[in-house]
Amino acid sequence: MDNNLLEKVVSLCKRRGFIFPGSEIYGGLRGTWDYGPLGTELKFNLKQSWWEYMVQDRENVFGMNASIMMNPKVWEASGHVASFTDPLVECKTCHERFRADKAEDIKEHEQTHAKKKEKVEWTEPKQFNILVEAKLGVVEGEKTTVFLRGEITQGVHVNFKNVLDSMRPKIPFGIAQIGKAFRNEITPRNFIFRSREFEQMEMQTYVKPNEKEAMGMFNEMKDLRMKWYLDLGIKKSKLRFREHAPDERAHYAQAAWDIEYETPWGWDEAEGIHHRGDWDLSRHSEFSGQDLSYFDSETNERFIPWVIETSGGVDRALLFFLLNAYYEEKDRLILKLHPKLAPYKAAVFPLLANKPQLIEKARRILKDLKRTGLNVAWDDRGNIGKRYYSQDEIGTPYCITVDFQTLEDDTVTVRDRDTAKQERLPIGELSKFIQKVLLLDN
Repeated sequence: MDNNLLEKVVSLCKRRGFIFPGSEIYGGLRGTWDYGPLGTELKFNLKQSWWEYMVQDRENVFGMNASIMMNPKVWEASGHVASFTDPLVECKTCHERFRADKAEDIKEHEQTHAKKKEKVEWTEPKQFNILVEAKLGVVEGEKTTVFLRGEITQGVHVNFKNVLDSMRPKIPFGIAQIGKAFRNEITPRNFIFRSREFEQMEMQTYVKPNEKEAMGMFNEMKDLRMKWYLDLGIKKSKLRFREHAPDERAHYAQAAWDIEYETPWGWDEAEGIHHRGDWDLSRHSEFSGQDLSYFDSETNERFIPWVIETSGGVDRALLFFLLNAYYEEKDRLILKLHPKLAPYKAAVFPLLANKPQLIEKARRILKDLKRTGLNVAWDDRGNIGKRYYSQDEIGTPYCITVDFQTLEDDTVTVRDRDTAKQERLPIGELSKFIQKVLLLDN
């Protein structure tokens, strides 16, 4: 594996407008990142693909968008106030703090001091709660402490009854959500892999309290989530399942597996699939005093459903897709993103930027393609070769060039990003061609 791959991807993201360091002009804020024009499009496409796959293409799944700030009792019920912690150690030499369970961070820090011929001593590990606190209220000294949600999961569970009453779903059913979460990470690192502000995409599937049915749904979710990554172009050799060891699992977890990706720093988690039992609804029912049971009219039974959860990081997935798509050839850099994820689906060029008739024709094609719902770029900078390479770098699948032959027969040159092969197509067939190839016509 290319040990410099992560550095190359970080450089590309900054140079081409995908991702920037947060608050950079003020020296930044560790563990935060800003998405630029292309990164915003890529992230939107990724989330849209997940939503189509997990919600729109399936029956009995409902969307949710819960508030980031919630009643503090939510986090007491979920166990986050008491146990949402990481083991923290402090370097006695420079007083920088690290997660005690991240050996690579500890080793890297010790090597930094070793270069200065300094010996590092560490404090004993202490548990550090990573919930991010905020204050609400208008009177100083009387403000209420709330938490920015440490995960998006609880926003679904506290709305279980609302969804049940409003949508009348039959079990099993799912509630899906994509949203921001916040953690006071001790040592954010590896670009957007581990940061303090991030997005999650999750689905909670409520099933009968029956082990056979629960494990059937659990295995179905494992297969479905792995297929999503593969369908969007991740190499099969770069993905694997890993079962949590008994001492890794939460005390309420009946089963827990991760989908892992082989990163430049080793295998690491992309998302988790968890059998959570009745922990969530039972706890919220106890702490809120509300009845969060489900009545099955077919069997005349009332019970607290079990939960099968899929929980993935938007930013982590985006990073893995970038790492997977990065290719270097002799004379060009190519970002071979799946067309559904690519920020632009095509780019339109006039062969020469100083010929009004070519520009007018190209602009008309651009406008017509945009009207079909395709996100298409315009590029008239430099020579045609530089434009091709520029679009290759940002993952644009097709480049459409308007030349003098276009003025004669209404055909254009269409260049494929991955192969660099070109073919001529009638202007009237462009939208259909791109829609079909990009698998956007379903």
